[in-house]
Amino acid sequence: MAAFTLAHLSDPHLPPLPPARLRDLAGKRALGYLNWTRNRHKYHRRDVLDALVADLKAQQPDHIAVTGDLVNLALEAEFTPAAAWLESIGAPQQVTVIPGNHDAYVRATKHRFAGTFADYLRGDTEAGVTSYPFVRRRGPLALIGVSSAVPTPPLMATGRLGRAQLDALDRILAQLSSEQAFRVLLVHHPLHSDSRIKQLTDSRQLRAVLQRHGVDLVLHGHDHIHSTMWFDGPNGKIPAIGVPSASALAHRHYPSAAYNLFSIERNGDAWRCEQTVRSLGEGLRVQQLSETRLL
Repeated sequence: MAAFTLAHLSDPHLPPLPPARLRDLAGKRALGYLNWTRNRHKYHRRDVLDALVADLKAQQPDHIAVTGDLVNLALEAEFTPAAAWLESIGAPQQVTVIPGNHDAYVRATKHRFAGTFADYLRGDTEAGVTSYPFVRRRGPLALIGVSSAVPTPPLMATGRLGRAQLDALDRILAQLSSEQAFRVLLVHHPLHSDSRIKQLTDSRQLRAVLQRHGVDLVLHGHDHIHSTMWFDGPNGKIPAIGVPSASALAHRHYPSAAYNLFSIERNGDAWRCEQTVRSLGEGLRVQQLSETRLL
C-alpha cells in the first residue's frame, strides 16, 4: 500500500481585513483592529498565502488539515470570504478544519465558525450536527478534531477544551486504541506554552488523556513558529508539531509561511511517519526546508 500524505497548514489569518463598522469595533475588537491596521497587515499577505497553497496543491496530498485562525476579528464580513477560500483548497472530503481563538474572537460571533464550515468539521457518523471532538477517517488515518477556541478578554489568547470535551476525548481514544488506525489529534493551541496569555489552560488534563490512551501525532498552530515537542504516551513519546502562519512574511522571531507534509504508512507492526517542511523563500517561491523521520 502506498504511503498516505497528510498536509498541515495553520493560521492563515485571511487577508485583507474587510471594512469594519464602528459598532463592530467595541471592546476586544477595537484593540485587534488597531493592531491589524498598524502592524499585522504588513506581514499577513494574500499573495504569500496564495503562493503557499499553490505549492501545497501541487504536492497532491491525500488530505489537508487546517488547524484554525482562518479569520482575524471574527467579523460577520470575514466568514463568507473565508468559506470561499477554504472551498478553493478542497472539498470537505479532502480537507478537515478546526477553529482557532481568532475564529471565536468575541462572544457575539463565537458560533459562526461551526455554522460556516460545518461540512469541514463534521465527524463521519454525525448527521447535520457539529460537535467536538469529532472523528474523520481518511485512508489509514483517524483524524480527531477538538476545539480550544473560546472568547477571551482583551490582550488574552488562551484556549480551553473543558471537561465535556476531555471526557469525550478520553472515550474516543480508548475505543481507537484497539484499532489499527494512525491517530492524528488536531488542536489549535500547543500542548505546552511558556506564555500565560497564549496557553491552553487545561493542557495538563489533555496530556493526561494522551498519556492514558495515546495518539500517533498531534498537529497544532497558534504560535506561528516551527515547533516539535514530544509528550508521554502509553507506548512511548508522541510528536506534537506546530507550523508558522500560512500567510506570513518573516518578521521579528517569526519565520516565513510554511506547511508540513506527513508521509504515513504501516511498517510491519508499527507506523512509519516522515515530515517534510516546505517554506516560503525569495520571490514568493516555496522550497523544501527540512525532512525528518518522526516514527
